[in-house]
Amino acid sequence: MIVSRTPFRISIGGGGTDLPFYYTKKGGDLVTAAIDKYMYIIVQPRQFDEFLIRYSKTEIVKNVEDIQHELIRESLKLLNIYKPLEVTSVSDLPAQTGLGSSSTFLVGLLHALHRYKGEKVSKKRLAEEATKIQSEILHQSAGMQDQYIAAYGGMINLKITTRGRVLVTPIDVTDEDLTKLEENLLFFYTGIRRSADEVLADQEKEVLSDDKKIDNMTEIKKLGVDIKDALETGNLRKFGQYMHVHWKIKQSLSKKMTNSDINEWYELAIRNGAIGGKIIGAGGGGFLMFYIENNKEQLVNAMVRQGLTYLKFGFDYDGTKIIYDGE
Repeated sequence: MIVSRTPFRISIGGGGTDLPFYYTKKGGDLVTAAIDKYMYIIVQPRQFDEFLIRYSKTEIVKNVEDIQHELIRESLKLLNIYKPLEVTSVSDLPAQTGLGSSSTFLVGLLHALHRYKGEKVSKKRLAEEATKIQSEILHQSAGMQDQYIAAYGGMINLKITTRGRVLVTPIDVTDEDLTKLEENLLFFYTGIRRSADEVLADQEKEVLSDDKKIDNMTEIKKLGVDIKDALETGNLRKFGQYMHVHWKIKQSLSKKMTNSDINEWYELAIRNGAIGGKIIGAGGGGFLMFYIENNKEQLVNAMVRQGLTYLKFGFDYDGTKIIYDGE
C-alpha cells in the first residue's frame, strides 16, 4: 500500500496570468502558497482481475479505458499501468471550492503511482506530468499554478515564459512574518461550489474579446510582483491593501467571477476591519480570504452570522509527499 499526502493551495497574487491564453502572449508571474489541508491518495495491489476506484463514486472495471474518472484513467495510461489495482481518495475539504482540488488530486495520484512502480520522482516532473494531463490531454481550462504548488509546497513565485517554461522560486518571507500571515489571514467558506472550468472559460472569452481586459490582466500580473515585494520586505499591511486592489480589478474580467452575495460579504468584511481580500481561485464561490490586523473576532462573528463557515488554515512547507509505503 502507498499513501500520498498533497496540499491544497491559496492563490495570493497574479492569479490568472498562468492561463495559456495570457502567458503565451505576455508571460505569467504569480505568487501562490500551499496550506495544511490535504488530499490523500491510497494505491494498493488488487487481488482480483478488476480495477477498484473509490472517490465520490465507486467504479469496478476490467480495463483502464473503461474508467470514468478521467484524471485516474489518463494517469494510469501516462505511466503505462494496465494491471488492475485499487485507488482511493480521501480529502480534508470538498471539491469545487477554489483551492485547486483537481490538480492536488492529480499530483498526489501521480506521486503514489510512481512510488507504486518503485520510482522516485522529482517535484518538477510531477508538476509537468499533471500539467500535461490537464492541459494537453484533457484540454481543461487550467493554468499551471495548481499543479506546481501542489508538488512543491511552501510559498512560491512562478514565472512563466511565453513558451510555457516555468521558473519556481521560493518567496523569501521571515518566519515571524509567516506567523503573522497565518494569524491575520482569515478564511470563510461561502458554501457555494462551482466548476472552475466554466468560470475560466468565460474569463478567457471575455478577455480575448476586449483589449482593455488584457491590460487588466497585465495590471494583475504587476500587482502579483508588488505583493511579492511587500511580503519579502515585511510590509504585510501593504500586502493587504494590494489584495483589495487585486480583487477590484479581477472582478472586471468575468461576470462569473462574483455575484451579489459575494460582493455583500466582501463589503461586510471591509466594514468590519478587513484591509483587503479576495475569492480564492477562479471565482464564483468557494472560499473568501481576508487580511486583517485588528478586530478579528468581530469580523469572524459578522461573517458567521451571514451563514459563512470560518476555517483556520496554516501553511504547508512539504508539498506532495509519500507518508506510507508498505514496501
